[in-house]
Amino acid sequence: MRPIVEGVSLDAETRCAHYHSAVDIIAIKMRCCGIYYACRECHDELAGHGSEVWPKAEWDQPAVLCGACGVEMSVRDYLACENSCPACGAPFNPGCKTHHHLYFEPL
Repeated sequence: MRPIVEGVSLDAETRCAHYHSAVDIIAIKMRCCGIYYACRECHDELAGHGSEVWPKAEWDQPAVLCGACGVEMSVRDYLACENSCPACGAPFNPGCKTHHHLYFEPL
């Protein structure tokens, strides 16, 4: 069963009001609440609490969802996937790397 994703104006592949290009198809399970959100902005608008980054010690937990096929990836697998889903090959936005520090403890 595919996890539920929260967000503002979501489409079927987890694009939201904030990020809605063809390649904006990942959702992040927020470390603070364990709920998938399309992006941190969606979390900040809807969750009612602050966000937390995933510490390196927990990077093997499933925390990233491909909006195309619904596969869950660990943070480690997502960071190593070279901007495409390892299960279905759907391309991910390479620009997301500029936001990794908002979700994951820096390397």
